[in-house]
Amino acid sequence: MILLTGAAGFIGSCMAARLNESGVRNLVLCDDFSRPDKVANWQYKACAERVERDLLPEWLAQKGTQLQAVIHLGARTDTTETQTALFETLNLKPSKLLWDFCTRQQIPFIYASSAATYGDGSQGFDDNHADIQTLAPLNAYGDSKHQFDLWALAQTEAPPTWVGLKFFNVYGPNEYHKGRMASVIFHAFAQIRDRQQLRLFRSHRPDFADGGQMRDFVYVKDVCEVILFALERSLPSGIYNLGSGKARSFLDLGKAVFQAMQVPEQIEFIDTPADIRATYQYFTEANIDKLRNAGYSRPFVPLEEGISDYVQMYLKPGMYR
Repeated sequence: MILLTGAAGFIGSCMAARLNESGVRNLVLCDDFSRPDKVANWQYKACAERVERDLLPEWLAQKGTQLQAVIHLGARTDTTETQTALFETLNLKPSKLLWDFCTRQQIPFIYASSAATYGDGSQGFDDNHADIQTLAPLNAYGDSKHQFDLWALAQTEAPPTWVGLKFFNVYGPNEYHKGRMASVIFHAFAQIRDRQQLRLFRSHRPDFADGGQMRDFVYVKDVCEVILFALERSLPSGIYNLGSGKARSFLDLGKAVFQAMQVPEQIEFIDTPADIRATYQYFTEANIDKLRNAGYSRPFVPLEEGISDYVQMYLKPGMYR
């Protein structure tokens, strides 16, 4: 069996779907399954068992020897949350628990890190282990991911193979429940559908034009392919960037959403909200050389193609993956 945490969430539910597609049914899905707005993410996924997040330690003690691998995607991902104790409880402690469990059982461990660990990007976006120590995240969420990366690298005892994946800006189906934290594509679709217009954040830096802020947007289907690759192939243990490797502007994104919806472009710029302005990333781009050198050769979905698939196959009909 394979334990998949965060299974009711955005990336976790898409990963469950991808595993089901590849013939994997013996999944143990773990999350807080009580939220009504997330039921459609998990209710039709084939699995052996569902485990409530708070009961996971007891489940591991009773049945954990049946597991063959752990994919740990569960986390508190709100970048505006400032309570560090919450991230200690929901991010750091469960990650350490699962690392220690996989070490004792000698089974593979794959976990989600984040590009938020790179902070303002002034030190680049290279996933070299020697550089990770110097990173300075801009928010408590990014710091929780950074602290676990550092902790993992410092361990003298480890799972037989372990892979940390620094997710960049992931978008795609099953993020209906995420509210403000949903992808820009999701919010752009809703704005254009409701008002025939798109609002993008104005730049508050002289070196970026309005709409010229750039991010590495990566389709969730690509993320799932990389995780599946890491599960099926013995990657060298370590931390890897998981992005498309190509930064694109928010203007590019907006234009692609208008095109996918077949609506004439109408874009206006608004001030970036004050509560996130100081921690807002203006540029991210994953260096994916390490992933490529480890054997992952599949092309990443271009932004326009990913947006077209997301809009037409999921957002317009209100479908889930």
